[in-house]
Amino acid sequence: MSGYEVGEQARARPIGDGPQGQPVGASSLHVLQFLAAALRAKAVVEIGTGSGESARWLLRGMVPDGVLTSIDADPVNHRTARAALREEGIAPARTRLINGRAVEMLPRFTEGGYDLVSVGVASTDYPDYLELGARLLRPGGVIVFAGVQLGEHDQRSALAAAIRALVKAVQDDEDLVPVTLPTGPGLLAVAKR
Repeated sequence: MSGYEVGEQARARPIGDGPQGQPVGASSLHVLQFLAAALRAKAVVEIGTGSGESARWLLRGMVPDGVLTSIDADPVNHRTARAALREEGIAPARTRLINGRAVEMLPRFTEGGYDLVSVGVASTDYPDYLELGARLLRPGGVIVFAGVQLGEHDQRSALAAAIRALVKAVQDDEDLVPVTLPTGPGLLAVAKR
C-alpha cells in the first residue's frame, strides 16, 4: 500500500458532485488525478506501486493515450496492481510495471521526458528521489511526495532526517517551486521551472 492509499478510503468521500456527476474530493488521490489532468500528463512515473489504487487515480487524470510507469521492489504489489488495473478496464499498454529499486531504475529513464513523478512511499531516499525525479521532468512538470508531515514521525528518525534534507534541497534550488498540501499523509508538490 502506498502513502497515498493510507486512510484514503475514509478521506476520499466526496464533498459534492462535479462535472458529469464526478465526486469533488480533497484526498491525496484526488490531488494526483487533478495534477495529472492539469498537466495534461502523457508520461508519468510512480514510485511505489502499492495496491494500484494511486495508479488508477493517476490514469484517470492523464490523457487517454498516456502511459504510467510504476516502480516497486515488491513483485506481490505488481500482481495486486495488475489485477486492480485489469478490473478497472485499463488497457495493459497504458502501464509499465517495473520491479526494482527506484534509485537504481530512475537513472535509466529519459531526461526531461515526463510530466509528473509521484513518490507514494515514505522513504529515507526522498532526497535521491528529488534529484533523480527532477531530472526526468520537462519544464513545468511536477514531482509530488506523499508522507512528508514531520509531525507524524519521530523527529530523530532517519525518515525525519530525510524529510528535512528533502525540504532543504527544494528550498535551495531556484529552479523548483514548492507547495505543501495538508491532505492525506501530507503532500509536497514541486514544479520544475
